[in-house]
This record gives sequence, C-alpha cells and structure tokens, in this order.
Amino acid sequence: MFFDIHAHVYKYPYRVPDGAGGTRYVMPTPEQLAVRHAELNITGAALLPVLGPELYVPQSVGELIDIADASGGKYVAFCNVDPRALTNSSDAPLGILFDQYVEQGCKGIGEVMPNMEWKDPKMQNLLRCAEKAGLPLLFDMTACLGCEYGIYDDPGMPQLEACLDRFPDLIFIGHGPAFWAEISTLREESDRRKYHPNYPIIAEGRVAYLMRRYKNLWVDLSAGSGANAMMRDMTYAGQFMREFSDRILFGTDICYPDQKVPQPKILFTLLDNGSITQDMFDDIARRNAYRLLKL
Repeated sequence: MFFDIHAHVYKYPYRVPDGAGGTRYVMPTPEQLAVRHAELNITGAALLPVLGPELYVPQSVGELIDIADASGGKYVAFCNVDPRALTNSSDAPLGILFDQYVEQGCKGIGEVMPNMEWKDPKMQNLLRCAEKAGLPLLFDMTACLGCEYGIYDDPGMPQLEACLDRFPDLIFIGHGPAFWAEISTLREESDRRKYHPNYPIIAEGRVAYLMRRYKNLWVDLSAGSGANAMMRDMTYAGQFMREFSDRILFGTDICYPDQKVPQPKILFTLLDNGSITQDMFDDIARRNAYRLLKL
C-alpha cells in the first residue's frame, strides 16, 4: 500500500549513547527494515545513504546500491554527494559522481544534510550539478550552524526560496524540523529549533507559500517532524493535503528498529473523516513517488 520515500539501512549498524548511560544500535539492518516495512504494509522504498559526519557514521552509496539490487525490485537506491567532495571548492566536478550513480541505477539524491548554509558556494555547486543530473534532491534543514546536522536557513526560509528560483528544474523534497516548523507562522524564532512545536496552526506558514509559488518544491512526511506538522492541527493537515496532494510523499525515516511510525494512521484518519479522497490518499501513499522516481 505504501512506498517509503525516506528509508535508512546499514549493513553494519553501529552503537550510540542511549541517554541512560548505556548504548544502543542506530539504523536498522536490511532484515530489521524488512520486518518493519511488512508490519506497516510498505511494499517499496527509496534507500537514502547517510554521509554527514556531524551526527551519523557515514556510509558508502555502493552499500545501498548492493542492498537495493538484492531486493528483487522492492528497493531503489538514492545517491549522496558531500558538497566538499573531490576538490573542496565551489567548482568541484560533482557531476562526474552523479553521472556514475545514475548509470548504477540511483533514482534520487539524499538525504542531503551538511551543516552548511544554502547560499554557501559549495552548496550552490552541488545544487547546480544535481539539477543537471536530473535527479530529485531530498534535504534535511536546521535552524542553527555549528550544531549537529542539516542545511541552515534563516527564518522564513529565504535561502531555500532563492534556490527554488535559481534551480527551477531541480525537484527539492523538504524535510526536517526547521522546515516543517514553518508549516505555521511562528510564535517565536526558537520554535524552528524544536522537533515538535505543539501549538495548532496560527496562520498559514512559509511551507504552503513556497509550495504554491514553486512547483519544484515537494515534501516528505517522514520522521517526527513531518508527523508532528500534520498532527498538531489535523484540520489544517486535511486542507494542506487536499491542495498539495500531487507533491506530498509518504515516508518513515526509521532510524531505530522499534521506532514509532504514526504516518499511516494520520493518512487513514484523514481518509476516514473525509478530509482527503481515496485518490489523494493513493497519490500520497505511493503514486507520487512512482511518478517522481519514474518507477
């Protein structure tokens, strides 16, 4: 029933602090991901390699290509390239890498999340090469520099808007706390740093404004940030999905095998109460991803 646009998997998961003085494994193995997907009625997924060292242990794109190739068509691989790769310059020939990954079957780029500004010349070079490669780009965004991970933008996301305008043929897929916080106008700027702003939608935020103005902006419902953006005001969530049902993508962003995934319940609730139609549900659940990734 569902296609997961935002899946992570490590052949060799690693241990991280658990917050209670011990450690736990982060990221599911291929076997663990298969179990969770079966439980959630997810029949296909895009596997996103993690490169950014700010929080996660980087992995090879080839690792995910191998896992996707062995899945019998269930999974497709995304590629990922750090903006500082090859020459650590604003004119690095990153297209060489993208061309190679396209030849190897990669269907998208992401999760792009270096802790850099959108306007950084190296980031602009990455976007320029990504647009030329013809692959959609899924990003994570943050509200601070020098913190863990995510592309930085100012309140109102003016740098993202400039990129949407400058690279009209590049599909951007929005994700992350600082992005989804702006589904509403903000009570205060610090709300952009919160993973779960808990007040209802005050007034329409910048997410809808940007989607309405720039047809190359899509969104990813995955993780707590995407789920919270919908659950904080389900009436507005129905309105948002009705207007943008052709550019919303179902996703999970499962980083721990036992992670809760509320996205299916959100969609079924909105379908059952008449907020969205069956066609809208099907588009968001899987058909938009098939169309975007040319599956």
